[in-house]
Amino acid sequence: MKRAKSPNFDPAAFRAALGQFATGVTVITTRTDSGQLVGITASSFNSVSLNPPLVLWSLATKSASMPVFRANSHYVVNVLAASQIDLCRRFATVKGDRFAGVSHAAGDTGMPVLDGALAWFECHNRSRYDEGDHVIFVGEVERCGVREDAGDVAPLVFQAGGFHTLGPIE
Repeated sequence: MKRAKSPNFDPAAFRAALGQFATGVTVITTRTDSGQLVGITASSFNSVSLNPPLVLWSLATKSASMPVFRANSHYVVNVLAASQIDLCRRFATVKGDRFAGVSHAAGDTGMPVLDGALAWFECHNRSRYDEGDHVIFVGEVERCGVREDAGDVAPLVFQAGGFHTLGPIE
């Protein structure tokens, strides 16, 4: 099998090109065995399979939350609405208790589901793949839900280094 050729671009060019792909924004949440809540912002979420129901997301290997997500059996992917930009920033930057004052409820697995999320996926931590400087997590969805008024609520989108939302084209 042939190997990939060395890149013919610098890391800044690669990052700029990746940044043109608009992605939804999620907060991935879990709970440690001792009950501590853990959550991180991620825009790397994607569907994998309908049967079985699988989704994926990735996390930097150097993330302080990596040991918890690698070891835990379950987590929740919370898809954020545009009105939840403060939650996005909180789970991306706040040190200490990111859940302080954040309204949430325990899902069927006891993992935190954020109030107001457009959609959520309660996942079994099915597989993990070490690739480059990230770990790809594949979750088997055990339960999911959609906010009742989701059709009337704008999603939070990240593209070209900034936050946006969507509107109909036609």
